[in-house]
Amino acid sequence: MGRYTGPSCKLCRREGVPLMLKGQRCLTDKCAVKKKKYPPGPPRKRRSKLSEYGIQLREKQKIKKSYGLLEKQFKLIFEEASRMKGVTGHNMLSLLERRLDNVVYRMGFATSRKQARQFVQHRHVLVNDRIVDIPSFVVREGFEVRIGDSFKESAMLTDAVKLSKAISSVPEWINADFENKSGKVVRLPNRQDVTANINEQLVVELYSK
Repeated sequence: MGRYTGPSCKLCRREGVPLMLKGQRCLTDKCAVKKKKYPPGPPRKRRSKLSEYGIQLREKQKIKKSYGLLEKQFKLIFEEASRMKGVTGHNMLSLLERRLDNVVYRMGFATSRKQARQFVQHRHVLVNDRIVDIPSFVVREGFEVRIGDSFKESAMLTDAVKLSKAISSVPEWINADFENKSGKVVRLPNRQDVTANINEQLVVELYSK
């Protein structure tokens, strides 16, 4: 199965919460979840109650769609998290946050993870002064990430930085230099750094069956 290319708002409506697939637009009154408080598809008289498995599955889908991953990619991250020391769910979120496309987004250089992924794939992002065009590349503590010189004056990048400055959205585990369009991972992200409404334990329980 290929990557989903349909309307992003349908994914948010299916999960019933904003997944930040369109960046800060998801926090405004233009958000489809606020305008249409029902899932896409034919109208239903009432929603059926989800089973325990259904609740776990929906939570997995919510996290997977938020980070823009396919099923195989998500499962590989979970398997890696389960092999690491510590709490599996927390390890999983840390790995997701450390993906290069997410780091570019968290630094404020893109308005959404989808846009950040495009920047990476188009070779506009350097890690430790080397071009990296793989969105799934996992950064480590001390890694420096910057935007290539040829892309620093891009209108899309300028708009993203203005928005990030306005809402102060850069997390504490990252130092962002908006003037030089660069940033550094000062420490690894922990569970408290993930502010989205996520219950990672449900995913652990789902994969443990």
